[in-house]
Amino acid sequence: MTDLDDLAGHFEQERPRLWAVATHLLGSAADAEDAVQETWLRLERSRAQDIQNLQGWLTTVVSRVSLDILRSRRRSTASAWLVEAWPGEANTNADPVDPEPNPADLVAEADRAGAALLLVLEILQPAERIALVLHDVFGYSFEEVAQVLGRSGPATRQLASRARRRVRQVGRPAVASRRDERLIVDAWLAAVRTGDLGALVSLLSEQAVLRADFGEHQEVLEGADAISQQAVLFGRLAERSVPLLVGGLPGLAAVMNGRVVSLMAFQIVDDQIDGIEVLADPQRLGTFEELGPAAAGRKAAE
Repeated sequence: MTDLDDLAGHFEQERPRLWAVATHLLGSAADAEDAVQETWLRLERSRAQDIQNLQGWLTTVVSRVSLDILRSRRRSTASAWLVEAWPGEANTNADPVDPEPNPADLVAEADRAGAALLLVLEILQPAERIALVLHDVFGYSFEEVAQVLGRSGPATRQLASRARRRVRQVGRPAVASRRDERLIVDAWLAAVRTGDLGALVSLLSEQAVLRADFGEHQEVLEGADAISQQAVLFGRLAERSVPLLVGGLPGLAAVMNGRVVSLMAFQIVDDQIDGIEVLADPQRLGTFEELGPAAAGRKAAE
């Protein structure tokens, strides 16, 4: 396969599939088009005559290009980190679980679930997103996905399992669980404020992961012990934190001098915290100078 026109013809046959893969991975048609075009440029520069499986080669390349884009691009604060007051926060006497929610409540809850799913997809590690999409959406084996990621088959399977668990969690109806979620968030706050390591560990699943975006650098902590030990160092910040919804997920906002200095979103599975996403990038938090409805929740709590 050395003739450029012949090579271009084969590539055009594969283009719709490559674009579909890139779109699912990146969530953006424009970024997907860039990834497909970069794949073609790499094919042009390659020793095409040595490629035994062109379809597999192209899938690997477009996935790796998408992986690079996921790692480098800045996520949109406005679209993913949506901040809302906790349901019923302004009326502390109201039962947060309505046994017969009206249609408007159900529509609002569906909107929150959609926002939560968007947040989870955005904050999945790039490798998790690749593993989930290629295996669950396009049916590639874990061995094939492992080659794309440069990891072992078992490690790739674990990545997909973790991503799947998070996506499944935010897709469930949340109206009936808001009370339990609030109890867990309140218990987290109380434990951080008092430095109660044992209580924090009990609130976290063993495989819990914390990811923090500080702007200039990111931090990842894995395991209940590591996350708990880090959390107790921020007792002062917890004193200034207020429960709210972040992207439809239970969360916290830390407010100092009228400014939001951090946002946290909790992923709760089986009554334990399975993941924590922290946004502490001052530049991205600049849009949250005023909490709006969340501020009313804080005043009500006070």
